[in-house]
Amino acid sequence: MGNTEHLEIGKLINEKTLQNCKIIKDKACGENQRLPLFCSDIKSRMTEYCNVDILILFRQKIKVIIEIDVSDIKPTQICGKFLTAALSTHYIHGSQKFEMADSVLFIQIVSMKKLKEETSKSEQFINIEKSIQTVIPLEKSNITKYQLLQFEENYKRIEKSLINTINNHLNS
Repeated sequence: MGNTEHLEIGKLINEKTLQNCKIIKDKACGENQRLPLFCSDIKSRMTEYCNVDILILFRQKIKVIIEIDVSDIKPTQICGKFLTAALSTHYIHGSQKFEMADSVLFIQIVSMKKLKEETSKSEQFINIEKSIQTVIPLEKSNITKYQLLQFEENYKRIEKSLINTINNHLNS
């Protein structure tokens, strides 16, 4: 099982709050699987680019990707996770292949819990979010929207924003 942050955020994202979609979570978020993304529809170590925490499928396509970052929240890590997902085209589980929808939302959720009180990380995250939003969509990538959410102790504080953002994207 995963750490508390992953499990709690995984609980926020469920079929009661998000309807008409399939929610797939990795081990850290409470389910028993990995969520590998591939750069093609061929499943191999050579084509696997990353693993994500939560996928939301809508009409059998990847519509939302969620990544939760608790410990390594440096800009290189944050941007790297976004880029490897942006370069990917498929989620493959067994014999099932799911491609990216025409418009995919990538949400990164970062924990501020372990940071010192006097830090500029929050402003840095705002700048990273704005910078990524200015370069998307990347050529040949279906990720067209990006949001970076920050939380400290209370996961519920981001719940409304998270659910609204996902529902708005699913209904667009």
